[in-house]
Amino acid sequence: MVSRQKILIVDDDNNIAELISLYLTKECFETMIVNDGESVLPALDTFRPGLILLDLMLPGMDGYQVCREVRAKSAIPIIMLSAKGEIFDKVLGLELGADDYMEKPFDSKELVARVKAVLRRYKTAPAVSEKTDIKCVEYPDLTINQTNYSVIYMGNSVEMPPKELELLYFLASSPNHVFTREQLLDQIWGYEYVGDTRTVDVHIKRLREKIKDHATWRLATIWGIGYKFEVKA
Repeated sequence: MVSRQKILIVDDDNNIAELISLYLTKECFETMIVNDGESVLPALDTFRPGLILLDLMLPGMDGYQVCREVRAKSAIPIIMLSAKGEIFDKVLGLELGADDYMEKPFDSKELVARVKAVLRRYKTAPAVSEKTDIKCVEYPDLTINQTNYSVIYMGNSVEMPPKELELLYFLASSPNHVFTREQLLDQIWGYEYVGDTRTVDVHIKRLREKIKDHATWRLATIWGIGYKFEVKA
């Protein structure tokens, strides 16, 4: 029997949480509901979810702080849910490590579609027997493997949410090629995300915090245009 994927729903409004749970259960997900931020970390250890749906307006520890705490120990995908629709709130959520952001009220079908899309991106691919099927790029002191969603930098494994890794892999797969923010937004987020190009800037910033410039390569900003993975001759 195939085990169902687990979704942790974090919302202090139990009526909304139960409704979300109903939508997801119909799609064969297993759900768990917690109503405050303090219960999230213990639930990661006991329930072991594959994704977190995280409301921002929580009593005590709010969603932003919960996101910080989760990211300190795990790369599990997070979709933030909030009635706040301002760009500032979206960008802050993404800066803290969220993989997507949905405004309340939301359409149930769109919510389920986004959950499935994020899980597809995050899912670790099974072992591949044919080496040609492995999506991996290597540079001195850096290996980015999109097949098993792993990054090795300076000999150490680096935890990254799916979108960060996909962005890094995409850029590194086309060394010295300049991409505009719009091109990167379209390539990495595609039709599933209609967002501000600052989303790309946020993810580049987070990548630079984890992957520093190397003597032979770096993540370079092309002012007024976009970004490239620069490889030095």
